[in-house]
Amino acid sequence: MTLRTMALAAALVCVPVAIPSFAHHSTAMYNMANPVTVTGTVKRFEWVNPHAFIYLEVADASGKKVEWQVEMMSLNHLKSYGWVHDTVKPGDIVTCTGGPAKSGDPAMISSMIKLPDGRMIKS
Repeated sequence: MTLRTMALAAALVCVPVAIPSFAHHSTAMYNMANPVTVTGTVKRFEWVNPHAFIYLEVADASGKKVEWQVEMMSLNHLKSYGWVHDTVKPGDIVTCTGGPAKSGDPAMISSMIKLPDGRMIKS
């Protein structure tokens, strides 16, 4: 088997395996062109891989409480911006800005969060 044939065989095996890892980080389900901002009370904060999540209780236009799912970056990225596992806690009031779910569900992928102490931090 020539070196060229072995390289081609390796590429044919490796590329299909790597493609799902690229697809995982897609933001296709979010409307990144039209960000929204929501303010609410933290119900829970999930410091988990591959992405952290904040679940917020937010009052809608009629005053009804709606739970928003706020997706964040990976823990490594969050740590580099100063996040730790207890940066937010249940009961904290935070403001999240990011791309809303295209489906209309109360969900977003956040890009910036205003913490209870007034700090703005990437998410």
